[in-house]
Amino acid sequence: MYEKYFQLKTAPFSVSPDPKFLYPTSAVREALATLAYGVNHRKGFILLTGDVGTGKTTILNIFMQWLRSQNAATAFIYNPRLRPEELLDFMLADFHVRCPSTVKSRRLLRLTDWLLERHREGQPVVLVVDEAQQLSADVLEELRLLTNLETPTEKLLQIVLSGQPELVTLLAHPSLRQLRQRITLCCRTGPFSQEQTREYIEQRLNIAGAERKDVFSPEAVARVHDISGGIARVINVLCEQALIYGYCENKTTIGPEAIDSIAREYNLTGAELTRV
Repeated sequence: MYEKYFQLKTAPFSVSPDPKFLYPTSAVREALATLAYGVNHRKGFILLTGDVGTGKTTILNIFMQWLRSQNAATAFIYNPRLRPEELLDFMLADFHVRCPSTVKSRRLLRLTDWLLERHREGQPVVLVVDEAQQLSADVLEELRLLTNLETPTEKLLQIVLSGQPELVTLLAHPSLRQLRQRITLCCRTGPFSQEQTREYIEQRLNIAGAERKDVFSPEAVARVHDISGGIARVINVLCEQALIYGYCENKTTIGPEAIDSIAREYNLTGAELTRV
């Protein structure tokens, strides 16, 4: 629709976590480096946290691509509302580990044998859990027990817990102190500065094939930052809707009045930002 009008090859502000649109801030680079280091050195538990919409899932997608390039065996849990036995079932299925028995002890033994096989072959095994702030205490304890699977020198299973800041609060509970003590590496995402917001918008437009530099006026970009608070997901919502507005109103350059109008329509002001 608007892509042709603005001479774009693709939609630049989709909220889907497309790795090709990654904007590599220092925090993003540090997070990716920390995740890679943790896997390469078999650190066990790694924690990735950040506010809603700050790019955690995009980072995880990049990380999963890297893991595949390293011939790592991976499992990705995207629905954390699991019981402990369901967690084990999901892991075995995603790791493609066959076990005909439904008895938990047998399934754990099969997983242990499989992990040892991967270790002998030098193949990392990584479990990634997204939205980990929603994990129950029982499942978190199950994950801790799984990291007991180790050789005398390193862990057989690497676990990445990714979630909102509430995850840190959850892990601070006294009942989870043993798990908390096993988290050896932590990294965090955050909102963009005003300059980063400008660069983020420009980069996305460039990747989408934009030939013009004035699709958004400087004043519009400043309003995007003020309203979004530098949260990438909210920036995408504002810019996507602004391009649709520009197309419908025959505007070749998006001004600040369009951004304000969209913000009012979507209630993107004050505390409402946290609900997007």
